[in-house]
Amino acid sequence: MTTPRTFDGIADLEKSVGTHLGHSTWHTITQEQVDGFAEATGDHQWLHVDPAKAAEGPFGTTIAHGYLTLSLIPMLCWEVYDIQGVRMSVNYGVNKVRFPAPIPVGSRVRAGVEVLEVTPGSGGYQVVTRVTAERDGGDKPVCVADTVTVVVP
Repeated sequence: MTTPRTFDGIADLEKSVGTHLGHSTWHTITQEQVDGFAEATGDHQWLHVDPAKAAEGPFGTTIAHGYLTLSLIPMLCWEVYDIQGVRMSVNYGVNKVRFPAPIPVGSRVRAGVEVLEVTPGSGGYQVVTRVTAERDGGDKPVCVADTVTVVVP
């Protein structure tokens, strides 16, 4: 695990707008994760959960759900940065999400984080980050998401 970049409060984070904060460590996507996500969401499409059929499909193996990839973003971001001296931070939403490439099961993924905006709002600050998840050896990102977090000092 990498040591996250630590910010001393929201004012310190504001100074990083427009900068790339770094990358998480690599994480291997397992069939067990994909199957668990399928159980939790009811999305049992064969591309995700049937290795025999998927071997004959367009990717030659099962692939992770796009939304599984999206759900890994909080974990990956915690490895990249931390804001000290705040009461809490909560996911508020996503402004834009794209899944440009699949993640074959067994692949390693990591995320890079760029701070796009830090703006005051009701109840705290909205922090918008661009999270770009990539597959080890891939030529395109597997997920690009502009996430919005409310941070309460």
